[in-house]
Amino acid sequence: MRRIEQHQQTLVNWLNPPDQNALETAIGFEQVAIEVTASVAMHEPDPYLKQVYHFGMLEDFDHLYRYAALMDRLEGKDANALTQCYTDIRAGRPTLVEHRAPEDDLREPYDRATAAPISKLNALTTMAGEHQTHDYYMTVGPTFADPVARQLYAEIASIEEQHVTQYESIIDPYETWLEKWLLHEAAEVYNYFGCYSQETNPRIRDIWERFLQYELGHLHYVMDLYKTVEKRDPAELLPQTLPEPVKYASHRTYVRKVLNQEVDLRASGTQIVPLKDDSPASIAYRDRMNAAGSPSQTVAAGYTWGPGGELAMQNGKAKEVQP
Repeated sequence: MRRIEQHQQTLVNWLNPPDQNALETAIGFEQVAIEVTASVAMHEPDPYLKQVYHFGMLEDFDHLYRYAALMDRLEGKDANALTQCYTDIRAGRPTLVEHRAPEDDLREPYDRATAAPISKLNALTTMAGEHQTHDYYMTVGPTFADPVARQLYAEIASIEEQHVTQYESIIDPYETWLEKWLLHEAAEVYNYFGCYSQETNPRIRDIWERFLQYELGHLHYVMDLYKTVEKRDPAELLPQTLPEPVKYASHRTYVRKVLNQEVDLRASGTQIVPLKDDSPASIAYRDRMNAAGSPSQTVAAGYTWGPGGELAMQNGKAKEVQP
């Protein structure tokens, strides 16, 4: 099964066009993180988990803005040519203040016995996406010649590790290994079904359908193991029908609302708190991390998104246009 998953990941990753450079891919990662996390948050029934998703989403929102500034700096290009007005390009919770002491990145896990199935699927979906993003930045970051680009990837990769920790920690550690495996397979079914049901390209839709069939086979295999080894009914864990899938669509209105209301929130221990209650440990950690400056601030100095990027600059500064 791991070999099959390996080949699935290979095919999905190889769907990216060969003329798409590493920075363009990073911008795509951040747009996915914003829109998927927004969709997950909108359908999350647990108020605490919803706020956790909001917290991470606003940080990924800022990462998109920083990478857009880097694209303008390195290539003189407009990142909106990629995001296509589905996602705003503007500052979120500044990456500068996202650095936290490790103890402030852990969150309270859902309760395996009482959590809704969609809460478990949401956690696994978001956690997997953050893993992929973190690993990609760690791989491509050193390949840039521009020193600010190298530093920016290093800085954002550090925050992505914090996100991986955050989303891993909301998963109940008391789930058995087989319980976790069963939920992972259910999450793959859920996500491939979402891709299949929304895909408009016939060739790509056939891939999602084939992989959905693969994952249904994996799920039934693990269900049999679960019944044989743990002597439990998989129906205790699985929903009778698939929840509404993640929406691969623009959530600009929702994201703007969250940005306006929650951008100043911070983390203290496992809680999301007002700015005035920020963790002293994280404040001290942040001061040390930023003692020699912040690459995310450097890259965006004097940058304001405007249509067309550098080529459309007026008087040396891009004119900001709100869509």
